[in-house]
Amino acid sequence: MSIPLTADASLHPLVLPARADAADAVEFRELARVRNAVYRELTGRTEQDLTPEALLPILRSRKERTTAVWTVRVEGEMVGRTVIDIPHEEGSRVAIASIELHPRVWGRGIGTAILPHVEAFARLHDRTVIQNWTEQPASEGPRLQARTGFGSVPDDHVARFLVRHGFSLEQVYRVSRLKVDPDTVRHAEQLRDQARASSQDYRVIRWRLPTPPEHAEGYAWLKSRMSTDAPSADLEADEEVWDAQRLIESEKRVAEMGQIIQVTVAQHVGTGELSAFTELRIGPDLGATTHQHDTLVLKEHRGHRLGQLVKCDALLSWTGLAPESRDVITYNAEENRPMLSINEAMGFTAIAYEGAWKKELS
Repeated sequence: MSIPLTADASLHPLVLPARADAADAVEFRELARVRNAVYRELTGRTEQDLTPEALLPILRSRKERTTAVWTVRVEGEMVGRTVIDIPHEEGSRVAIASIELHPRVWGRGIGTAILPHVEAFARLHDRTVIQNWTEQPASEGPRLQARTGFGSVPDDHVARFLVRHGFSLEQVYRVSRLKVDPDTVRHAEQLRDQARASSQDYRVIRWRLPTPPEHAEGYAWLKSRMSTDAPSADLEADEEVWDAQRLIESEKRVAEMGQIIQVTVAQHVGTGELSAFTELRIGPDLGATTHQHDTLVLKEHRGHRLGQLVKCDALLSWTGLAPESRDVITYNAEENRPMLSINEAMGFTAIAYEGAWKKELS
């Protein structure tokens, strides 16, 4: 059933198809196309594009969260989408929501009309906080500072919309790109060797998903620590519970998406504990942009250059797995100076910024 928004815009709940190529998947495939078009308009880049086959597993509800999807139409034409995730972590009071509209329909009051429906859905699930991560177009104008004091985003149409509706800018993520060429590789070898000198009590282990059974428990523990040990400012950061089964289900989705993930970990030799890790990810096109996803050094193992060790080792091995991928993209909180310092030393340069926003519901 459609929900009227403005004189010519409406909101439509989307029932996900069983398969992206199913007979009833026409609307979903159009959603994937519009999603990619919106991201391209906002970022000026294409590396966030997803095929319908890759997008479908992301949007399905799962044991650890409920996901709801709506399409937005203007005079019958799809122009955007709204997605809300309701985490199932114990004690969670947050809904993670996004309103994504093509810029050509901005300024018509559509986003403002959608927001009450987002808030009603959050309240229906007993949530009192809405959080949102939004990358904004580059701008030379005024900036809005994050409450952390680290980083800023353009004070543009997107920021003004969020501030006007009660959101605060809690944190800023730096989007960085590394150009991969022979000079980058040689420099990464030098940095890896430097890190080895400070981490002689550790060994490096790598695998491509699926995770070997002997490392599943340790890797799941590292994944769970991403929700507590990484900088999160004053955002609601639910402590995620990862076990072998959650790991298996996550890796099934990666396979369904047609993507490859290489995990590089540092293992403490004396105890066998997995102490640090990083993930590199790419889709079926091995010449496309590589994405560096979760990267973490456990608090109790910091001070041994393990972040530098695993990131450099991962890059060097990745050039053999995906030699035609000529760049790597990564996101880091602006206050995460240790990780940003590693990135800068490797040659990553900032290309954009993403705001993490929060609204307390009255």
